[in-house]
Amino acid sequence: MSWDWNVVADVVASICLIGGALLALAAGVGVLRFPDLLSRMHAGTKPQVLGLILVLIGLSLRLRSGAAVWALVLVALFQMLTAPVAAHLVGRAGYRTGKVRRDLLVVDELTKAQDQATQRGTPPEDAPGSGDRG
Repeated sequence: MSWDWNVVADVVASICLIGGALLALAAGVGVLRFPDLLSRMHAGTKPQVLGLILVLIGLSLRLRSGAAVWALVLVALFQMLTAPVAAHLVGRAGYRTGKVRRDLLVVDELTKAQDQATQRGTPPEDAPGSGDRG
């Protein structure tokens, strides 16, 4: 039996689409079920990004159009650039507002940096209003 490229691409696309959908579902369940901010943030970024990339791979294998594939590559690129930055900012905002359970942290470099900045009499780099000094 000889395999046709279209059949193989459709099977691989189906596997990618189902895997991506399951990862997106796992991310949603994790965001609802995990107990603290950092765990929820992890569940909302890691499997969601991988799930989206799997869905985009499945779509590109299914569509097989050059313009569509390049658009999907751009979507994946922007997602991979923005998701870590957004997660970092959400984590920092949660930390500064007291939503992070500090007893669960193994390494807490942010408190040390804030304490050092307070001792020097300068606000931390990420303090509100610290960017408009000059």
